[in-house]
Amino acid sequence: MSESTSYIEYGTQPFKAILLSLFLAGFAIFSSLYCVQPMMPFLAKFFQTTATNSSFPLSLSTIALALGLLFAGLISDRFGRKQIMAISLFSTATLLLISSFLPYWEIFLATRMMIGLAVSGVASVAMTYIGEEIAQKDVGFAMGLYISGTAIGGMGGRLIAGVLLDFISWQTATLIIGVLNFIIAIIFYLALPASKHFKAYPIQFSRFKESFKKNLSDPKLRLLFAEGFILMGCFVTVFNYMSYHLLEKPFELSQTWIGLISVAYLSGIYSSPRAASWSQKFGREKVLIFMFLSMILGLWIMLIPSIWFILLGLLIFTFSFFAAHSTSSSWVSVQSLQYRAVGSSLYLFCYYLGSSILGSGSGLVWEHFGWLGLTVTITCILLIGLCIAVKLKTMKSNTAF
Repeated sequence: MSESTSYIEYGTQPFKAILLSLFLAGFAIFSSLYCVQPMMPFLAKFFQTTATNSSFPLSLSTIALALGLLFAGLISDRFGRKQIMAISLFSTATLLLISSFLPYWEIFLATRMMIGLAVSGVASVAMTYIGEEIAQKDVGFAMGLYISGTAIGGMGGRLIAGVLLDFISWQTATLIIGVLNFIIAIIFYLALPASKHFKAYPIQFSRFKESFKKNLSDPKLRLLFAEGFILMGCFVTVFNYMSYHLLEKPFELSQTWIGLISVAYLSGIYSSPRAASWSQKFGREKVLIFMFLSMILGLWIMLIPSIWFILLGLLIFTFSFFAAHSTSSSWVSVQSLQYRAVGSSLYLFCYYLGSSILGSGSGLVWEHFGWLGLTVTITCILLIGLCIAVKLKTMKSNTAF
């Protein structure tokens, strides 16, 4: 078998096994992260804290995730992609189970931080595994389907927790999600094909430093890292404070209906894999610009005080976010060809740093200026992302699509 044909291609049995495994892994880690999002009003009441502080369980998880991403790729370079991802999934499930039995604020926050670190083993390495094992012509499609799994995970975590909270405690809801994640970890370990193109490297900080310098010296990669920060920060901010918004007049929705709002993720599940074909047809730069514009459109539609318009705006916003993220992350995977693992890690570091900083920082805007103030703030940040996307369009491309 030649080197060009030894990579796994679309339609083959190993390709299907990879997609299933990584789809489930994406679901597991993101349901673990985002199950606390619809719990925020309950956590604020249970622990007697503010709306801003109730975002800490998610923000501390994503800060720890961002930091873990810087080193997870390096560790996987030494010990292997599948091994690190499997350990990550089993650790995440175990920590979820533990957190459901320890309802003390400081301990709960510490457990959430450890979950963030554990999740980094999948979040960083999955993209690298795809880049190493999948034929380049199918990388965009595979990346899109993996991101679809993360979308369903984010939706599933919010939806399961949101609906259950009307009937059971947040601790029991966390326990159920932990058990589900443990089952997924077992399936993943049994189903994912072993790496064929992985080459082990000793952990050398000189190589680590060199790979960081190489990626950060690329001006296009620096802009793509900034896009990740902006995209995720704005997206998490909307979902963080949507629960509070819908609990207020004139909506006054139950927690079940607020949880069901997460079906907006279905639009992202469609747009993630489709973004690859749109990029091939129109170019990555144009797709990214269009998606920033449509995110802003969706955001302002959500300002109309009607649950149907809010759902419509959220669908547009979510659809555009996942298409933009799929486009920029696959772009990073191709652009950082020499040090792909570190390139992916740096992109995701900025991505989750945006989630932590903007996701919690925007709580102060919500507390003082409400939904209108939040809409104006997010719009300004998205306009910066739009300017960066326009700048990317004017830069000479280093690689053909």
